[in-house]
Amino acid sequence: MQLTAENTAIVLDSTADYPDGPQRFPNWRVVPLYVRFGEESFRDYTELGPRDFYDRLRTAPELPTTSQPTPGDFLETYRELEGYERVLSLHIPQKLSGTVASARVAGEELGGGKVRAIDSGTVSAGLALLALAVQERLERGTTDEEVEELVRRHRNDSQLIFTLDTLDYLARGGRIGRAAAWAGGLMRVKPILTIRAGEVVPLKRVRGNQRAFHEFITAFESGSEDGPGLRVAIADADAPDRSEALKELVQRTRPQAQLELVTTLGPVIGTHAGPGTVGLFWFADD
Repeated sequence: MQLTAENTAIVLDSTADYPDGPQRFPNWRVVPLYVRFGEESFRDYTELGPRDFYDRLRTAPELPTTSQPTPGDFLETYRELEGYERVLSLHIPQKLSGTVASARVAGEELGGGKVRAIDSGTVSAGLALLALAVQERLERGTTDEEVEELVRRHRNDSQLIFTLDTLDYLARGGRIGRAAAWAGGLMRVKPILTIRAGEVVPLKRVRGNQRAFHEFITAFESGSEDGPGLRVAIADADAPDRSEALKELVQRTRPQAQLELVTTLGPVIGTHAGPGTVGLFWFADD
């Protein structure tokens, strides 16, 4: 079967941090995760946006918590897509969230083999970059095999580097992975991290924002080649000046690259990353 944008839908969860996707592409949907402040629960982006979230986070007596969508949330969305023959459901890694498991349960309940729930191996704008690459193929016509190969290459070859103001948010949220040994470190020491096989992995520790930015330059320049196939995205947690600096870096060092997305980390990812986080994502999609 040939998959096209007319017969195949893309479903993301809200950790892709791309809430405008369905406005841009009629065959897209986004299923929100949940963020909870005390007894109040909000759907990511739809009931609580980034600006209000970070304002609230700074004054909250306790850190918020997050939870995955229910299978029922996914099933409702899948049923709304009855006009499509296939659904490609792309999600945050299983090691970081049970979201893809909920999607698989819903797909099985829907039946007919219509839904393919995929563990993307990445998060935030990295997940959005994968969805955009899938959409590009749907618009010219593609196959299950080609999508499978794209997902495999994206898992293996896409790159992400990010830094946080503190590891406390990752630690308290239980998503710290192999960076746990660095928790509680010295003030002003910036952790440089990535995600591999769905797990947070530490790369280096440096002192101060300037040295952290130098690490971004080194990683991006050594890990990419300029060309129109280079797809790039940037995401920050209430740190637009840091995103702007990375945008200038991309345009200066890789002028042919396509900067696909500059976004703000939403409430769910922001809960675990914390204010001041900034990430650079890239993938050579030739």
